[in-house]
Amino acid sequence: MGAEERHHFTVRTDEVGVRVDRLVVAWLEAKGRPTTRAEVHRWCEGGRVQRRDGPTPVRLHKGAKLPLGAVVAVEPAPPPLSHALPDPSVRFDIVFEDPHLLVVDKPAGCVVHPARGHRTGTLVNGLLALGRFDADNADPRDREGHLRPGIVHRLDKDTSGLLVVAKTAATREGLKALFQTHDIERSYLALVAGTAHAARYDTTHGRHPRRRLCFTSLLPDRDERGRARKRAQTDVVVVERFGALATLVRCTIQTGRTHQIRVHLLERGRTPILGDPLYGPRGLSAPLHPIVATLPGQALHAEVLGFTHPVTGRAHRWSCPPPRAVRRALAELREAARSSP
Repeated sequence: MGAEERHHFTVRTDEVGVRVDRLVVAWLEAKGRPTTRAEVHRWCEGGRVQRRDGPTPVRLHKGAKLPLGAVVAVEPAPPPLSHALPDPSVRFDIVFEDPHLLVVDKPAGCVVHPARGHRTGTLVNGLLALGRFDADNADPRDREGHLRPGIVHRLDKDTSGLLVVAKTAATREGLKALFQTHDIERSYLALVAGTAHAARYDTTHGRHPRRRLCFTSLLPDRDERGRARKRAQTDVVVVERFGALATLVRCTIQTGRTHQIRVHLLERGRTPILGDPLYGPRGLSAPLHPIVATLPGQALHAEVLGFTHPVTGRAHRWSCPPPRAVRRALAELREAARSSP
């Protein structure tokens, strides 16, 4: 073991027979150095968790159980380098950049980070190709952190718009804290079918019980084990109406649940987003068919992003217009609304 960071612990009476991976997580948590069991497993595999109360050090397996008085030495390993490869072919606009973070305008159709089925061609691959982004900026508490260095929030593949990316570990932790306390302004433009109305939605949110690719807001407050479910909060205001055909709305989110806006507009507003392959409207009216056919996916755009910079302390707020396909759909809807009786 090296000497740059090492911790020593002695097994107490109430810890006898407990798996060493659980003990290490609890010990480090008490020392203000939180980690995950997945990370401890990696350390065990690398020989960085050892029993040290005998004549020679003994490497410990993640499931080892220790007797009273056993001394354990733990040397945390640095996070693994990103497994994502640089890809200069990934195109996106940089809206803001400083030594600590970037704000980018993600195009529709671009996946944020590598995952199953999308190992290349993602925003992270493009960021790594910039040469100004640390590949080792991975969250050690995230089992897949090595695939998404600097990523603190996401946009769905076909959602366009503003996204902030941390360039350093300190900035990553600062941004995560802002998201956890809901101290980040995020609003989205959504083009929906039918007549939408201003509303505030505060609902449960979770995986759909039958459609495994989807989420739903129609769940009871507690799950089968009696645990409170996660909440999702969305405020909706009307920006522009196109007769009875469609409505442009602005959604401000207080939480960032997966598919949150898409689910709320469908299940609560009864106004699904045009072009949405999962939650979109069934049985479109005839004038909407040619308009929706030109959309690359759901007409949902992250328009505004604002927060106090976690390092400099300066207040920032950015906005960007929706992509060309959505602007074209808006123009066609205005014409269709004028032509309808």
